[in-house]
Amino acid sequence: MTVPVTVGLNGTPASIAAADWGAREAALRGLPLRLVSAWEWQPFSYAPLAGGEMPEQWSVRVPEETAAELRRRYPGLDVTADRLTGPPPEVLCEVAKGSELLALGSTGLGPLAGFLLGSVAMATVAHTERPVVLVRAHEGEGDEGEGGEAGGGGGGASEAGDRAVVLGIDLSSPGDETIRFGFAAAAARSAPLRVINGWNPPPYFGHGIGDDEGRRAEVIDRTAASMRAALEPWRERYPAVEVAEEPGIGRPARLLSEAGAGAGLVVVGRRATPRRPGQPRIGHVAHAVMHHCPAPVAVVPQALPPAAA
Repeated sequence: MTVPVTVGLNGTPASIAAADWGAREAALRGLPLRLVSAWEWQPFSYAPLAGGEMPEQWSVRVPEETAAELRRRYPGLDVTADRLTGPPPEVLCEVAKGSELLALGSTGLGPLAGFLLGSVAMATVAHTERPVVLVRAHEGEGDEGEGGEAGGGGGGASEAGDRAVVLGIDLSSPGDETIRFGFAAAAARSAPLRVINGWNPPPYFGHGIGDDEGRRAEVIDRTAASMRAALEPWRERYPAVEVAEEPGIGRPARLLSEAGAGAGLVVVGRRATPRRPGQPRIGHVAHAVMHHCPAPVAVVPQALPPAAA
């Protein structure tokens, strides 16, 4: 059975943008699209929303209307919509097991100029064993709401698919799964791949490296050579992908977020093995990029298991 690209819907503009992004991604990869909303009974479940619609009715209507709109906009794409029951993080992690990837929406800028991620998105990223892509609502769209016109504002998400893919790698543990995802995403889009490695000098390294051109050049050259060696097998596997190695000195999250300003997708890794049982770990670089990068962000667990058919 072919595994789908899955999108978690909650009716916000960001989740509608994620649905459009997921439709484009499914079309690029030749995969079906699955829209999922999670319904969990709450004490206020029987209180009507604005306009008199009950929450349970809304949870069925939004996925169906979104699916209908995406079928219209992407002829030939196999789109299904499901309303599942249970706590949203648990439902999303479960459906992700049988998916190529899971796309979720994240809301707009918070008070510190970072994107806001709700508890559902954070818990899902931390626990799922499959890649999760976080998609922003487009500029000018609201950040909150009970619903929205299906497919509203989706053009920007589609256009972003033609831009470069940015891949962040840690040379101490490059992560085959993360690199594979980045190359595959670039190949699907016929887009260039920018591979970024950032090195933030520790305090004991010595002061003044920012002003010492010789030391900077030495670090950059050494890092570039290591990057070429790590990427060589993947260049051979994806010969059509145009690859640019971009070693830099500075905080990796900042370099990746800045590169994301003009990118169609930013790909970062997440160590899937927790420090202690029961304590999933996102990692500080992935965490910062998720909150500050303007482009869609793919968080790829290491030791990635195959999607369950």
